[in-house]
Amino acid sequence: MPNTALWGRIRRVAYAALATFALMALSNTANAQLKIDITGVGANQIAFSAAPFQGNQGLPEDIKKIIEDDLVRSGFFRSINTTSNVDLNEATLIDPTAWKSIGVDALIVGSVKKLPDGRLDLRFNLHDTAQQKSLGKFSYVIAQSALRLTAHKIADYVYEKMLGEKGVFATRLAYVEKAPGRYRLIIADADGANPQVALASKEPIISPSWSPDGTQLAYVSFETRKPVVFVHTLATGRRKALANFKGSNSAPAWSSKGEKIAVVLTKDGGSQIFSMGADGSGLNRLTNGNGINTEPAYSHDGQSIYFTSDRGGGPQIYRMSTNGSNASRVTFEGGYNISPRISPDDKILTYVTRREGQFRIAVLDLAGGTEMLLTSTGREESPSFSPNGRYILYATRSGGKGTLAVVSKDGRIKYTLSSSGADISEPTWGPFLND
Repeated sequence: MPNTALWGRIRRVAYAALATFALMALSNTANAQLKIDITGVGANQIAFSAAPFQGNQGLPEDIKKIIEDDLVRSGFFRSINTTSNVDLNEATLIDPTAWKSIGVDALIVGSVKKLPDGRLDLRFNLHDTAQQKSLGKFSYVIAQSALRLTAHKIADYVYEKMLGEKGVFATRLAYVEKAPGRYRLIIADADGANPQVALASKEPIISPSWSPDGTQLAYVSFETRKPVVFVHTLATGRRKALANFKGSNSAPAWSSKGEKIAVVLTKDGGSQIFSMGADGSGLNRLTNGNGINTEPAYSHDGQSIYFTSDRGGGPQIYRMSTNGSNASRVTFEGGYNISPRISPDDKILTYVTRREGQFRIAVLDLAGGTEMLLTSTGREESPSFSPNGRYILYATRSGGKGTLAVVSKDGRIKYTLSSSGADISEPTWGPFLND
């Protein structure tokens, strides 16, 4: 959808106008596998070397490559290829000084062995050459189908040990892929690989929202010729209509503990925010007035809801208590700010802002009131934070089709996840996976 119609879309969905169908842009082909193009990196990078995992030959995934790609994509690591011809595993005795002398700060080694029952014994060791010690030596017994996920987890371990914050390589993304006459809700790894179709429909699917435990998605489907909010259990594929009231049902958002979902309903004649139990019980109206109130987003401390409203004339972002009281305006820069999402620590707000006719991703330091514009292409929408708060996923357009992109909260690290054919939109970053 063109960014010039962002607020127009909100108005139409809020009032259940079927013109939304016509606004959904379609592509000629669909290709679920995403490709990564890195265009920005962090100011300081850790030099690492990952050795080929012994025994990896003949397996469906290259463990070294997954780990290497994850760390480089983060923007905080750069790879030094010094191990391609060296036979190393997790038990190999290494000389940290020798590795440090050739510029390697972290060395990742390991092995994988197929067990008689078909499972894999995957082992790795992380060496810190500066501290001259191992930072962790582990063994996993896994199904072959879990090989890619486990490689992401190893990369997360390296990221956390070297940087002191949790990595997000083992998390997932949800997005909508559009092709002529078809809409697909896709779940993929954080690197865009391993895409799985959660739902396919001839009618539009919009506004996917992860449950806090990552087991469910709420979304809006037009399959009944009107916007209806569904909750979809990913493991079973079962789903239920959560909000199917008269008029429009849209913009679902989970509370931080998953016990409530906020939705936008027009059943009373205007666009208003309601909360209800995750089972659909206990409907409670939170906003009033004649303007549009939409796009709710719960804070992670469970105390507030951020939302978009035009009660002051143009769309701006407001914050209210979860019971609907004490609404106050949050954004003041620019005359058009929508799509709020709050960081996991509740300190930074990201949103779409219009400046000089361009739609860009911004962040606002809520304590200091400082705003920063992170993107510049002017066609951005649908921002969401990674679960560690370091990155922001959003949708943009390139070559006439929708694509996904990621930018760090300081604007330094940037990469895109693009497809050669599919038109992709409505992205949202999932939570940390439970082990």
